[in-house]
Amino acid sequence: MRHNNSGRRLGRTTSHRIAMFRNMVTSLLNHERIVTTDAKAKEIRSVAEKMITLGKRGDLHAHRQAAAYIREKSVVTKLFSTIAPRYKDRAGGYTRIIKLGQRLGDAASLSVIELVEEAAPQQS
Repeated sequence: MRHNNSGRRLGRTTSHRIAMFRNMVTSLLNHERIVTTDAKAKEIRSVAEKMITLGKRGDLHAHRQAAAYIREKSVVTKLFSTIAPRYKDRAGGYTRIIKLGQRLGDAASLSVIELVEEAAPQQS
């Protein structure tokens, strides 16, 4: 029985799954939009939103917690300096999942997961 066991296994070992989530969240925060399968998008959504909430907190402990999960220092800096201030007035719901259809090779359902509010356009 699987009582109180939430989350998807995605056909991977625990260490592989955690490493994949860390890589995907790092890519999502770096590029602000990634294409992946529906199941993976639904799983990384909660982790990404927790990282943005850490960024909104902005204290030293939150910075260290985010740095322990996110793989690149430049992405941690981007999270605290540009992404988190964008959502200072929003109480959750920082990501959006848009279904794309099926992948040609294996008919897996694809989705785009992206950050909700786009970055302000650069004025030059």
